[in-house]
Amino acid sequence: MNKVEEFNAYRSKMNEKILNADNKVLKRIFNLDTNAYSEGALDVKTKELMGMVASMVLRCDDCIKYHVQKCFELGVTKEQIFEAFAIANLVGGTIVIPHLRRAVEFWEELESQ
Repeated sequence: MNKVEEFNAYRSKMNEKILNADNKVLKRIFNLDTNAYSEGALDVKTKELMGMVASMVLRCDDCIKYHVQKCFELGVTKEQIFEAFAIANLVGGTIVIPHLRRAVEFWEELESQ
């Protein structure tokens, strides 16, 4: 199983366990997150790029992978994702560089599929 498949399988398995716990607050948080990234005044691609930048600045590798994959699926180009990576590193500082490395590695894994 490659890194993308491994990430998606783990995320799906754990989300199912969390949602099956039937906690109203957690379900509402998941729903809010889903709805926040739907089409609106900003298009979905822009929202996913924003989510990716915020995730890099907050240094959440799982979040970065999720948004990088969504960006890839939405047709974000390599040039566009690297511009977004640059903004994330500008805002987040050099502490974000290790997360940048893993994000680039994940992007390359997506490209190779």
